[in-house]
Amino acid sequence: MRKTVLMLFALLGLAGLAGHAHAQADYKIVTGPERGTYIQIGQDLAKWVADPINMSLDVLASKGSAENVQRMRYEPGVKFALVQSDVYQAYLDMAKTGNSEAGKIIQPLRLIMPLYNEEIYFVVRSDSPINYIHEIKDKNISVGLIGSGTAQSATTLYKLMFNQPIPEAQTQHYSNEDALAKLIVRKLDVAIIVAGQPAKLFQDLNPELLSQIKLLKLDPSVPETARAEQTYFPATIRTASYPNWIKEDSPTLTVKAFLVTYDYNLRGTVGMMTQFADSLCTHFDELQANGHPKWKQVKLELPPLSRGWKYYPPIEKRLRACIKRTASAGSAAPATQSAPKRACTDAEKVLMLCNE
Repeated sequence: MRKTVLMLFALLGLAGLAGHAHAQADYKIVTGPERGTYIQIGQDLAKWVADPINMSLDVLASKGSAENVQRMRYEPGVKFALVQSDVYQAYLDMAKTGNSEAGKIIQPLRLIMPLYNEEIYFVVRSDSPINYIHEIKDKNISVGLIGSGTAQSATTLYKLMFNQPIPEAQTQHYSNEDALAKLIVRKLDVAIIVAGQPAKLFQDLNPELLSQIKLLKLDPSVPETARAEQTYFPATIRTASYPNWIKEDSPTLTVKAFLVTYDYNLRGTVGMMTQFADSLCTHFDELQANGHPKWKQVKLELPPLSRGWKYYPPIEKRLRACIKRTASAGSAAPATQSAPKRACTDAEKVLMLCNE
């Protein structure tokens, strides 16, 4: 009898442990380099969105977007990934040309929501004779590690600007840190880096090293820029982001970042994903207030997508309901006395930003 009771307690204890293990979902998110913006965005999601719903979200470093797409597709436990828009589109385009592997990888992936724009940094030595982005032709360039979003952006941009790929002999694949080191010791002419500002990579450099590098600027008047803007968008790297480095705002180009998942249909996973969506809605203000400064540029919205891109339906449904509730709450807020109406400027009228 005593043995039976002990066995019963043991079984109950094991059941309790199993129940506890089941209660906490162990998921992973693949992000980017250790000193990049993506990894900080992943850490914010783990703290402010995953933790409140008892989801253990392991934040993993990576080379960047292209690797993230591969790991999202094939690595066990990876349920989320941060991916640049041009990398996602490149997989879709490759699949359309008949590349079956690209189609196999990208077809089941789904978007959760767009995040923010990432700035593209074109870095040279301070004593370099070139000052503008369109002057990088035929230079020795680090485009980032193979598998990184930076590599995709850098090679795509070069081909758009100059109607030809970067010559193989002038293409180097270094990490961001190694690229800056090679630049300073004159083993490179240009380092191309994609990172949302303020990027920890540049914030962590000591003043002596920062004094040895400068940013190339975007010239909106040249045909190379017009061709680049077919895919990318103009942006500004601000002095406020790097007060110890740049003395004036620097115009550049930008690429959009997305939060991506897989087209899961298992009931347990779908349930956790809908909880994640609800938590994202509930804690979105906390992300913007306490997370990386880039969160302030993120809008809780699901805009129309390019052809071939799809949202993940269970999360889309919850987020659209959240957006609708938020809009209703805003319209139902008690009216306050408004300030005197300001006259529209000519620029606002041209952009149809006036209701008069």
